[in-house]
Amino acid sequence: MKKYIYLTSTPEALVASMLPPEGFGMYLSTGTKKRNRGQNIFFEVDLDQIGNIFDMESLEKRCVAKEDGSPKSSVYLSVYRVLEMVPTSALKSLYLTTDHGCVLELKKAPYDSKRESVNTLHLYQELCPVTPLVVSDMTPSAFLKKLTDGSIPITLPKLFFVELKLGELAANPLGGSAEHLPYPNIGHMRDCLEILRGEYEKHMKTVQRVFSGTLLYRTIESGFYVGSKDEIVFYPYPTIKDLEDINYEFFRDI
Repeated sequence: MKKYIYLTSTPEALVASMLPPEGFGMYLSTGTKKRNRGQNIFFEVDLDQIGNIFDMESLEKRCVAKEDGSPKSSVYLSVYRVLEMVPTSALKSLYLTTDHGCVLELKKAPYDSKRESVNTLHLYQELCPVTPLVVSDMTPSAFLKKLTDGSIPITLPKLFFVELKLGELAANPLGGSAEHLPYPNIGHMRDCLEILRGEYEKHMKTVQRVFSGTLLYRTIESGFYVGSKDEIVFYPYPTIKDLEDINYEFFRDI
């Protein structure tokens, strides 16, 4: 029976499983007895590229079929600094699950930083290894580089984050409409965005310190980003219209 390796972001962990991605996503979200409910975001990882970072012999002994022949759902391999250890080249597709177990696959795509929107404000939800919600006047590639290249006192070895919609607030923090933005405390977000407009030495501002664990999938803007310094892996997110055609069950569940 085939073995899969997954990197989960909430919580950060490296997990082996005999379940394929769709089955693993449903298992994480609903459990084995359907008494659990919760979103999950995880990568499939290329086993051939990470055989040197954990005990392969232990994997072979622990990740085995159950006595009744059913597949082993999960075997934890590591729960500490996992994203940092796994090379970005080993990351395969990214999977998003709803709390009812619907799974959406996002594939890597080339990223052209020259096409990024400049002179506008952005909203980023950091997902791993830290989880603040941050507004910034930096583009996704610049934001990633700033937090991982050692140029500021707070530096991360690697970062996984998603860009969220700001709508009219991206250009007009105080006067723009927030009618379709389902974020709590919009007033505080407006204040944070306006601070970035007024203080030219400040390029990011924390809106919320701790991630609730639930991502509003309908608010995703461009997609997900992971990497370090100038190395960036991009997982584009479809428009809501395209999502309805790509994965109707996931579309209905969000």
